[in-house]
Amino acid sequence: MEAIKNSQQFEYLPTHIHYLLHWEKTSPTKTYLVQPLPNGEVKSYTWQEVADQVRRMAAYIQTLELEKPSQIAIFGKNSAHWIMADLAIWMAGHISVPLYTTLNAEGTEYVLEHSECKMLFIGKLDGIGDSWNAVKTIIPAGMTCVKLPLSPDYDAPTWEKITATTEPLENPELPDPNRLATIIYTSGSTGRPKGVMQSFSTLLAPSGELRTTFGVTEKERALSYLPLAHVAERIFIESSSLIGGFTVYFANSLETFIEDLNRAKPTIFFSVPRLWTKFYLGINEKISPKVQKVLFNLPVLGKVVKKKLLTKLGLDHVRFALTGAAPLPVNIIKWYRDLGLELLEVYGMTENSGYSHITQEGQYKSGYVGHVQKKVDCKIDENGEILVKSPGNMLGYFKNPEKTAEDLTPDGYLRTGDMGEIDETGRLRITGRVKDIFKTAKGKYVMPVPIEQKIGNNAMIESVCVGGASQVQPVAFIMLAEDVRNKLAEHQKTDEIEAELIALKNEINDTLESHEKLGYFVVIRELWTMDNDLLTPTMKIKRNKIEERYQPKLDDWYKQNKQVVWE
Repeated sequence: MEAIKNSQQFEYLPTHIHYLLHWEKTSPTKTYLVQPLPNGEVKSYTWQEVADQVRRMAAYIQTLELEKPSQIAIFGKNSAHWIMADLAIWMAGHISVPLYTTLNAEGTEYVLEHSECKMLFIGKLDGIGDSWNAVKTIIPAGMTCVKLPLSPDYDAPTWEKITATTEPLENPELPDPNRLATIIYTSGSTGRPKGVMQSFSTLLAPSGELRTTFGVTEKERALSYLPLAHVAERIFIESSSLIGGFTVYFANSLETFIEDLNRAKPTIFFSVPRLWTKFYLGINEKISPKVQKVLFNLPVLGKVVKKKLLTKLGLDHVRFALTGAAPLPVNIIKWYRDLGLELLEVYGMTENSGYSHITQEGQYKSGYVGHVQKKVDCKIDENGEILVKSPGNMLGYFKNPEKTAEDLTPDGYLRTGDMGEIDETGRLRITGRVKDIFKTAKGKYVMPVPIEQKIGNNAMIESVCVGGASQVQPVAFIMLAEDVRNKLAEHQKTDEIEAELIALKNEINDTLESHEKLGYFVVIRELWTMDNDLLTPTMKIKRNKIEERYQPKLDDWYKQNKQVVWE
């Protein structure tokens, strides 16, 4: 295997399969994947065991005589065998298509059809926190399926039986690093998911650079719990562990998360704002912020308390921690830094393998996502849009050359769709969106217009604006129709109208993806007009103006835990 060495003498291999075979040979008995089971047991797999199972499944896939390369989907929550399935697909010479376990049946059916998938791995699912019960009804008749360990009941052969009866592939054909490795589907402006094409090279490059930046070694430990179908986990967990040779632990469930975290005792940790916020609020419930402030300022006891809090969270061994996918409130970032955990914000997207900007240690600045990462170039276009040239930039969108040409410039820059500013030191600040799509605190994209159309179809509603960027769920600001407003003015009773609005919200939520579901309605008090600059002369809403008006109140409204908030 031809390896490339950098200034720190790290060896770089061309693809994930090269790395798997490397660790199989050099560290065969070292634990690679650690899987907790529902019954409380924990199963560990060494590099040799992982490689053996991957070789056997790859051999089985080859017996199917699928046209090379074909697309093969993986539908399941994170598990040791999710990664093994991905590796087996690649070793067999095919292309993997990860599916979100929360994607509804219609969306899953579209992805399977659009990607032309010829086979499906069914992974860890329970039908409760995922869409399995609906998705199992749309799996195409005749599609070859394989059940991974921890999968639900389905009429398909199991991974265990196949690997027990299939001889391992002895001399696998090693992939070309520039070959298409995976198609990751992400929401597009039309409402249909877009298939982002990434090669082995574009998937590995970001992890390789992170390895040199943070000195990642075989001694690291990481916990995998964010969806492996998302590019961030694919890079931070899968690609990074294969490059670094470190151990990956998996989470069993939300209920056992802290237990799983403490088992892993991660040295590197990536999370999204929602979880960082959950940790923070959990500690605040037990120790009030006022008491924390007193304790933290005590000379000796303060250090002890901070260490105990990090230990309780399972983060006391973390060397570096990353947060991304959406902005994290400044006060929470400062709280973690006060504990001794320097959270580093990262900025990226599926189209550049999540590799763009990062907050350097000691260079945090409120409101900024940091400087460009190594080998990344960034500039601001004439319209204010952020353009990024990254070693993680996609090959393009699957079966969509028009959109590819729109988002990738002739000189190799990705049009991010975000607007931004770069300060005198090179730090980037996100200032808005070129289009109306926004992200929730979960890091999921939401397209407001289709949701607004559903709400606006009701006669009670005169106008609506869906917003809530960086909130847990989207929020609908609604202006009631004139007759409803008159009725309210006359009787001053909101119960009946509120009940109708709740019913409307629930009805609409039933048609939406989980990340699109509306958290609550806000019935606005001051009407949107051209006079107050909230409507255009053609009576269209000025989205940015409306969002700006209500943004300061969102956190308080969210805490009220109501389905309808009256401004």
